Formats: sequence, structure tokens, C-alpha cells
Amino acid sequence: MRGDHDSIRAVSWEHGALQLLDQRLLPTQEQYLRLDDSAAVAAAIRQMVVRGAPAIGISAGYAAVLAARDRFAENAADWRTGFEQDLAVVQQARPTAVNLHWALQRMRVKAAGLEGDPVPALLEEARAIHHEDIRANRTMGELGAAFIEAGSAVLTHCNTGSLATGGYGTALGVIRSAFAAGKIERVYADETRPWFQGSRLTAWELTRDRIPVTLMADGAAASRMAQGGIGWVIIGSDRIAANGDVANKIGSYSLALAARHHGVRLMVAAPTSTVDLSVAAGADIPIETRDAS
Repeated sequence: MRGDHDSIRAVSWEHGALQLLDQRLLPTQEQYLRLDDSAAVAAAIRQMVVRGAPAIGISAGYAAVLAARDRFAENAADWRTGFEQDLAVVQQARPTAVNLHWALQRMRVKAAGLEGDPVPALLEEARAIHHEDIRANRTMGELGAAFIEAGSAVLTHCNTGSLATGGYGTALGVIRSAFAAGKIERVYADETRPWFQGSRLTAWELTRDRIPVTLMADGAAASRMAQGGIGWVIIGSDRIAANGDVANKIGSYSLALAARHHGVRLMVAAPTSTVDLSVAAGADIPIETRDAS
């Protein structure tokens, strides 16, 4: 384990393929999937093998590498047409997470100026997206931790840690930094229905990295705030509109209202890639509706 309570990496590029920790199986099984083509990455994003806006964007960057490799091998003279078709499939996998669109656009821009085999340059770009995310998370962690008073307990929702990012985490990155600085005594994690990212992922991740965590039913959050001792609610975001409106996991809105009522401060930790200036306000953010199954 790293000394800063950060031992998990859910996304990696290994031996010419994308490796993803299958988050559908956590916390009972830790199984990595090897993905060799962009269609498989699109399916993994859609089926929530990988989730969390930053991690989705990073996975999309590597999907572009796989698409370029396959299309260049098929037709080196005209690989871009098939490449763009493959990226369009990946882009439709999760409509709300703007990091997905941001990462693919960055890969498109990189591909546009390439001659010859595009794979080395695109892989370098995808790795840059990955490493930049980790650095940004550590910076956010330090900035956010500076606002937290010693002896605090905090409450979080969904999963915003290493599982949802390239590493370290957004909201959980703030929590990691504050815990390492001796400021946080306990984390309360909402179970986050209906997919239980809090109970299956956040509680597992914090326990794995030896950060004290209490799992809590979503409906208990307001009552826990009323008892006192919660300094902050800290969450991430799937997309932030130009006016500052935040779209995040279902349940975040009621948390914000409860926090306001009880005088608990709320912090949103997200990278600039989550800000979508093309969307004026939260009402214009597309919200995905998942299959009933």
C-alpha cells in the first residue's frame, strides 16, 4: 500500500491491451478484464465494468488507440474513416459523463495531424490523459483538504475514488488527503441505490486503504446530519454546466438540500474536463436512462 492510503488502480494499459477491474463483481471478486478492441471497451463502459466520469474518459482514450490499431492494420491508406466510426460507437456508451466526449475529441485532434502508423502517438496521448488525471486528483485532494477542519467526519455519495478515476480519486481524493493530514476521523458512505456504488465500491475501497468508514442507508443521511459532527458532504460530478449547475448520481440533490438545512457544507470535487461550457444550465444536461434490467 502507498503511504497516502492509495493502493487501487482500476484502469491500466498492459501488454497492448486495456485492463479494467470489473466493478460489477466487487466487493466479492477482484477480476480484471483484458479488452483488445474498441467495441469491447464501448460495451464495458455501457455495462458499467468501468464507471465514474474520469475513468470512462481514460478508457475512451485507450479505446481510440485500439480503434486506430485495428483500422490501420485493415487499411493503412484509409484508416480514419473506420476510426471515426469506432469512436462514434464508444461515444454513445454513456451520454451523461462529459469526460467521455472530451477524451474522444482530444484523441480526434491528435489523430488529425498524424502521418503513418498512428498508434504510438495516440498511445502517448491516452497515457497523458491518464497521468494528467492522477496529477489533477492529487492537486484537488490538497486543495479540498485545506478547507476541512481537524476532527471532522465527512459524508460522501456514490464512488469517486480510484475506481472512478485514473487513480486517487476526486471527492475521495480530497478525503484521502484530509485523512493523511490527520483531519478526518471517519467517513460516512451512502449505499447509493439502485446500483450500490457506495456499499459495493466506496466502502470496499476505503476499507482496503484503511480509512475508517461507516456504511449508511441513503435515507439515513439527513438524520445523521441532524445528530451533528458532520463537517462536509463531499461528492463528485458527471457533468457541470456553464452556470455551475452540477449533475451527479441520483440522491445527490436530496443530500444537498439536507446539508443546507442542517448547516453542513457541501463540496464538489471534479476536474476541468467535467465542465461542459456548451451546456448553459443543469436542465440541459442529458440524463441517461438505463435498461430496466
